[in-house]
Amino acid sequence: MKNPHDEHEKLAISTNHTVTREESKTLPTESITNESTNITNLETNISAQIPSSSIEITEQQAETVAAEEEEATFIGPTKIKKWVVQHYEKLPTWLRDNEFIINGHRPPLPSIRDCLKSIFSIHSETGNIWTHLLGCIAFFILAAWFLIEAKDGTNLQEKIIFSFFFTGAILCLGLSFTFHTFICHSPTASKIFSKLDYAGITTLIIGSFIPYIYYCFYCRLEPKIIYISMICIFGLAAIIVSMLDKFSEIAFRPVRAGVFLAMGLSGVLPAFHLMYTDGLDVLINQMSFIPLVIMALLYIFGALIYGFRIPEKYFPGRFDLWFQSHQLFHICVVCAAFTHYYGIRQLAHLRLLEGKC
Repeated sequence: MKNPHDEHEKLAISTNHTVTREESKTLPTESITNESTNITNLETNISAQIPSSSIEITEQQAETVAAEEEEATFIGPTKIKKWVVQHYEKLPTWLRDNEFIINGHRPPLPSIRDCLKSIFSIHSETGNIWTHLLGCIAFFILAAWFLIEAKDGTNLQEKIIFSFFFTGAILCLGLSFTFHTFICHSPTASKIFSKLDYAGITTLIIGSFIPYIYYCFYCRLEPKIIYISMICIFGLAAIIVSMLDKFSEIAFRPVRAGVFLAMGLSGVLPAFHLMYTDGLDVLINQMSFIPLVIMALLYIFGALIYGFRIPEKYFPGRFDLWFQSHQLFHICVVCAAFTHYYGIRQLAHLRLLEGKC
């Protein structure tokens, strides 16, 4: 016969065992829930302590990262057997310069040989390359003839003065066609040659003013030194600015045009000086003022169409290969340089006829 007391103890043990088993199922779930809550609260506290500015990536940083990623893909020599011109939208960011030039762009050519061979192909940079390549060759030949063969009484000192102009013209045109040749090589090459291109423009402006100021103030040492020093200081400042990465960005196109235009117009001050001291008649008839004005107008016209991207801005796609604003700007630069050479040549001839001071 079963003892009621024993039955009661067994029931208690069974009940306790059941409760313990249920607790063993419930406790881990509650523990996990509590730990998840604690982790969430911890993340919230950490996020609250970190400024939002430190975790947000600015648009400029994103563009920098993208450019670095694109640049990384062009490391190392790669030979492209055959390439075809590209649509503007298919170009990498670092090759996009003018959205109004729709087709005819070279793809990235990370090979020096391919870049050089592209000089003889038809694409959107062909005109930019050849306008200044031919101009560079022409000024090199002209400089060689003037410095070696000229026999009009030009002495060594006069040749040195003209050498500033020839050096500026050859550097400007040479660095320009080099830039347009290798712009498609890689982001690094594009950036480096772009800066050298702007520095070349500055050397042409400096080299153009030195002989003009020298002969205009031929017998006046003080203003000669002041104005030559002034244009050299302005030129040095322009070269320093052109070395900044920001200066070569697309958004700074009008700024670039403005800097070089302002530097070129700084030559107006010596002209006003001469007009005040010698009179307008002497300035026009004896100081080669007309060629100087023509040169200035050519530079201004070229800078304006370059800055406003005329005509392709109003006819997108029609000037992809020829007669786009950059090509017209190049033509204006070459014509202005030859006009200036004619002017300072006439001015030097008049000074030499007058004899010594």
